[in-house]
Amino acid sequence: MADERSPRRARSGADSHSRGDSYDNIEPMFQDLAALDRSDPQWEVMREKVIGRCMPLADHIARRFAGRGETFDDLLQVARVGLVQAVDRFDVTRGTSFLAFAVPTVMGEVRRHFRDNTWAVRVPRRTKEIQLEMTGVIERLAQRTGRMPKAREIAAEMDVDLIEVTQALIAGNAYQLSSIDAVTSDDGENAPLSLREVLGEPEPRYDRVDEYLAVRPLIAELPEREKRILVMRFFDARTQQDIAAELGISQMHVSRILTRTLTWLREQALAD
Repeated sequence: MADERSPRRARSGADSHSRGDSYDNIEPMFQDLAALDRSDPQWEVMREKVIGRCMPLADHIARRFAGRGETFDDLLQVARVGLVQAVDRFDVTRGTSFLAFAVPTVMGEVRRHFRDNTWAVRVPRRTKEIQLEMTGVIERLAQRTGRMPKAREIAAEMDVDLIEVTQALIAGNAYQLSSIDAVTSDDGENAPLSLREVLGEPEPRYDRVDEYLAVRPLIAELPEREKRILVMRFFDARTQQDIAAELGISQMHVSRILTRTLTWLREQALAD
């Protein structure tokens, strides 16, 4: 019950801190906390002070997950519960920074909330199980190394296949789908816009990328003269007459070369 009440009690404390307060160098406070006996009344006072100092970190992480279908107040409460858990689990004697340990801990708690409450698509049970176990593994590795672990390190720690870990990480995005008509958050200065209005426009001629990728290696196989004529005609926008004059051949000859070359490229591309 103490953990559930702590975020609410610490909230006013966090708000009362000046802007000069920072959780970047919080380790000395953890050392003071570790030096106290849990039966000492000052232990609870120090614990509340540490939580209040670090609470802005939970608020920041909650904002990162906003706009994914859950209310911000719910995300804020979940993130603050995760922050309290990080404070209680952190072992300052390991010599790592609290920030490196707390970030994956709090983010794991928020992701667990999404996983348990807002799956938008069916995810295999095995993947869910790996992701659930992975949260604790990430916490341990982050505390051990002082940074966010890589997928390969997580897989080695869990003794599972790298592909399964990758799938579990990707599945973390399969939460709640947002309508493109949903209103996005704003910074207080601009009118809110729907997601549809802020999405980028399709790249012009994007549908030709596959064709380009198919033809490019074939062009490289062409004899030097055919390749040069092709580039002059379609990349430099030269006329057949200009090409003929530069190469010292007739315009009809240029036309036959282009026809033969384009026919070969088309046949090879379709055959592939």
